[in-house]
Amino acid sequence: MTVIGNILWFLLGGFLLALGWFIAGLLCCITIIGIPVGVQCFKIAKLALCPFGKEISYDGTGVGSFLANLLWIIFCGWELALGAAAQGILFSITIIGIPFGIQCFKFARLALMPFGARVE
Repeated sequence: MTVIGNILWFLLGGFLLALGWFIAGLLCCITIIGIPVGVQCFKIAKLALCPFGKEISYDGTGVGSFLANLLWIIFCGWELALGAAAQGILFSITIIGIPFGIQCFKFARLALMPFGARVE
């Protein structure tokens, strides 16, 4: 069932979500300081291609993760979170789309706090 969900996810909008994360990663990698942030974006873009069967846990974040998340929200995070939330609302209109909407909301939360998150 996970494979079917990932294939449908990719075809119905997961590619666009992954593309947004990939573009954010490229923009962050323009500067040397932003390369670690860009690498994190590329990891999340890979997750956005096949999210079914994977869970995201938020461990206790330290000061470094908090500051990185704060800067991330200001510069890139809110746009990605808004896009994922809008996509999740559109998916959640129908009963069949609710699992895809849940995945979008998972990415909206991840877009606000990508540092300190762990994929399991």
